[in-house]
Amino acid sequence: MGLTILLGVFFACVFFGIPVAFAMGLAALSAFWYEGFPLLITFQRTISGISVFSLLAIPFFVFAGELMLHGGIAVRLVRFASTLVGHVRGGLASVNIFSSMLFGGISGSAIADISALGSLLIPVMKERGYRPDYAVNVTVTSSIAGIVIPPSHNMIIFAIAAGGGISISKLFLAGVIPGILMCTCLAVAAYVLARRHGYPAEPFPGLKAVAISAAAALPGLVTAVIIVGGVLSGVFTVTESGAFGAIYALLLTAFVYRTLDWKAFVTAVTSAVRTTAMVMILIGFASSFAYLLALYQVPEILGNTLLGISDNPIIILLMINIILLMLGMIMDMAALLLICTPIFLPIAKSIGMDPTQFGIMMLINLGLGLCTPPVGTCLFVGCAVGKIKIEQSLKTIWPFYLALLLALILVTYVPAFSLWLPSLVG
Repeated sequence: MGLTILLGVFFACVFFGIPVAFAMGLAALSAFWYEGFPLLITFQRTISGISVFSLLAIPFFVFAGELMLHGGIAVRLVRFASTLVGHVRGGLASVNIFSSMLFGGISGSAIADISALGSLLIPVMKERGYRPDYAVNVTVTSSIAGIVIPPSHNMIIFAIAAGGGISISKLFLAGVIPGILMCTCLAVAAYVLARRHGYPAEPFPGLKAVAISAAAALPGLVTAVIIVGGVLSGVFTVTESGAFGAIYALLLTAFVYRTLDWKAFVTAVTSAVRTTAMVMILIGFASSFAYLLALYQVPEILGNTLLGISDNPIIILLMINIILLMLGMIMDMAALLLICTPIFLPIAKSIGMDPTQFGIMMLINLGLGLCTPPVGTCLFVGCAVGKIKIEQSLKTIWPFYLALLLALILVTYVPAFSLWLPSLVG
């Protein structure tokens, strides 16, 4: 009965439009009340959920990304990508995808990617004869590369949800090849569609222009090197690397590029505070919610159910992926990381899957949910930037869905894609 109340209140709140974080908080409060526990426990569990030192890295990562977004880094990255891959058929689509890969490695945010790169490239793609839905679909699906390519605050959320036993440094390394794989699959799909529709290729500007644009973009790319390299080398902890990355981004945009004025700085701070507050509230209430799920033995029940259907690892991983894909269509990514990781990670470990590989698989899976309705945040933002209806985008986005699903399948069933680089570095 307690589990029924917990899940019933949660889904009822979501149905009536209450934000997921508060829905989990109200559901936990109701279940604790039913069980006769002091209601203070709800708030104690909430506070303990965010009283984790590693979580301090999240506001630094978010702030660094916002500084990059509002400090003009995106323009230089697009210019570099354009000189490098713009001469391919449908060149602006390749520029879009390659820029997302570079910018995602700096900002770690899919929404920031769409806001920065979409506002730059979608209008240009329309002017060059690209269909609006094609331009939006390329931008939306490539934006989730920032979720997998380090540094990513979602990796920190996954590590916390997994109980803190997973190395964030290892997750950072594990996300590099899958992120490149995703962008490669999307680039192939974009190229095939570009040939079918006869989209143009941009003229190659020459190696000198490539070198000049690379030199201009290099200081921005160093942000990712500071954050990731500092962690991997052992010089910084994850939190310290995030702080140094934010300081470097501030100095770079304000004093080197001189593109960050006071108004942009205030906007970056406000956005970072808002995003951090949302994430922390979500993590806190999810801690109480997850505590009750463990109390009601939901992970064990679901694990036994899946193992009762089949003991074949291929089938079990397929079922987990299908469940996550369905949940990703109706819930926010961070909430699902916090709720589903304690449930599915033990099942994956029981069939011999490495926790790091499972984490990358989960990030790609839930990232795909950001591009699918009805709760596809990236899809909504992309359509708003491109000024088209969601229905128009959905009619032609399926080739890009297939490309991401291919990347998901490869990461799920070929461990080397996510584990080779961490094993090589050691």
